[in-house]
Amino acid sequence: MPAENWKQLLFTRRMLICVLTGFSSGLPLYLLINLIPAWLKTEGVNLKAIGFFALIQIPYTWKFIWSPLLDRYAIPGLGRRRGWMGVTQLALIAVIAGFGLFSPQVDLWSIAYLALAVAFFSASQDIVLDAFRRELLADVELGLGNAVHVNAYRIAGLVPGALSLILADHLAWAQVFLVTALFMLPGLALTFCVREPQRACPPKTLREAVVEPFHEFINRQGWRNAVYILAFIFLYKLGDSMATSLATPFYLDIGFSKTDIGLIAKNAGLWPSVIGGMLGGIWMIKLGIDRALWLFGVVQVVSIIGFAWLAGLHEPLKPALALVISFEALGVGLGTAAFTAFIARATDPRYTATQFALFTSLAAVPRTFFNASTGWLVEQFGWVSFFWFCTLLALPGMVLLLKVAPWNARDTGQNG
Repeated sequence: MPAENWKQLLFTRRMLICVLTGFSSGLPLYLLINLIPAWLKTEGVNLKAIGFFALIQIPYTWKFIWSPLLDRYAIPGLGRRRGWMGVTQLALIAVIAGFGLFSPQVDLWSIAYLALAVAFFSASQDIVLDAFRRELLADVELGLGNAVHVNAYRIAGLVPGALSLILADHLAWAQVFLVTALFMLPGLALTFCVREPQRACPPKTLREAVVEPFHEFINRQGWRNAVYILAFIFLYKLGDSMATSLATPFYLDIGFSKTDIGLIAKNAGLWPSVIGGMLGGIWMIKLGIDRALWLFGVVQVVSIIGFAWLAGLHEPLKPALALVISFEALGVGLGTAAFTAFIARATDPRYTATQFALFTSLAAVPRTFFNASTGWLVEQFGWVSFFWFCTLLALPGMVLLLKVAPWNARDTGQNG
């Protein structure tokens, strides 16, 4: 597609829908990885226990197990996609607000169960939103549409990662969680305003919904290439996922206040994330998804090194924090945009929910299991060595690009 036509893709109703799906998808996850750790840290819970809270995100890893149910069955009156979107969003509003009823000092297990419920409903919402978006976008729109989605996904992180932290310095935590929960309402409004997509026929039986997505993927790619693709999906985001898993406790540990984190760390990442996400989508139209994975992946690796530099400073400097977070937002935002477009391209529209859930579940394994060890690693080796270790973990995924997305492969960013 000629580069001058990107405006015709960007300023459409479908891209606005991608903004809202991204925001609704990102807010619950960032609540789990930013706001909950900050809450526990300020209430005196030790870093090792906070690190193990990453295991609560197990539903993101195993969501492909129940995704065929969401592919096969529909909610009466709303349809397959809109029905499950509404159910999960209403549940998330209730559960997020429910955190305010508990105290980390006496109710840590209750908070863990509630966080597990957030992860389950958030993962279920992601199944449906990813399928809805894949069925909504034309193949040529995948790169830009997924970049818009990821961009909005990261912007959503400013609510639990910035606004809620600032409010926590002035309001009770119960009020903070209520306000945070209400930011799910735009996604709920989207559910009732959009039409049910009709791009693909739903599976006729539960067996077809369970078996055929895996059968189709293996037949289309072949066993060897399928293994390379799955390994790449597992490894590409491993390093940066671990590096950012304890970001808020890291900032607190090296001397920044909650207000510093809210106003400087998070907002310093806003415009680089917005600009990077949009440029990433536009560049993917010209570069193609494969080359974008190479270029954006390099920036992503370098951004992790920035955390090691920040951890090595002798005092907490606000300009340094702003610089590191800005570059991290740019690099990781670009990498995530290309990565999500790659996953979307790898799915078959007939089995969108299950295949997309399988691939994103695999990508979530590091965030769930490996990130549970981050608190222990930091306590054993310190922040600087931890971030250099994360940098090394980012390299195998880059090497696998030689197999799954060669630089000179023909790639227009379209499905194929």
